[in-house]
Amino acid sequence: MAIDAVFPAFSELVMLYGGALASGALTKSLNVFGHETTGFKAFLAVVIAGSLGYLLGAIGGWWIGVHGGRPFLERHGRWFHLGPERVERAERWFDRWGDQAVLFGRVTPVVRSFISIPAGVFRVPLPRYTVLTAIGSTVWCVFFAGIGWALGSSWKGFDHDFRYVEYLIVAAVVIGVGYLLFKRRRSTTMVRGADTPR
Repeated sequence: MAIDAVFPAFSELVMLYGGALASGALTKSLNVFGHETTGFKAFLAVVIAGSLGYLLGAIGGWWIGVHGGRPFLERHGRWFHLGPERVERAERWFDRWGDQAVLFGRVTPVVRSFISIPAGVFRVPLPRYTVLTAIGSTVWCVFFAGIGWALGSSWKGFDHDFRYVEYLIVAAVVIGVGYLLFKRRRSTTMVRGADTPR
């Protein structure tokens, strides 16, 4: 969840699975700080853990934006999928909605992972940012954990039916990381080649 605050990491699947775990479909109980728990307490623990994890990642992203600013985004934004076009879109988003862009962004799929660093760059005050992020991420966690809970007893069938989707997601992540490493190595090689005297 912390990673998803600055880089899309499929938080929907994390919370769906957490909700299914809390329902007792996959395990008899959850171990929460050394205590075995089930039912609503387990659901609450999953939601709190997801919300706090996301909040910590979001504050880390905000901190990167505040201290790195636009120069950081210009140099390293592509690592966070924040190229110039997305940064301009984020700026328009913040211009239109002000600080409320944080709350709207946190409950908007895909956009939610691209709010943290720009919020820091555009100097959204930390206390307000933290409150709006906490509200938005809690709503998100309750919603998806609730769906996981509802799937509950039929989770094994759901997981079996959608196991190929899981394989595709893992394959896409591996291919994406491989592509980024290849692209970085290629650009480094090209820069070295250009610097070599002839």
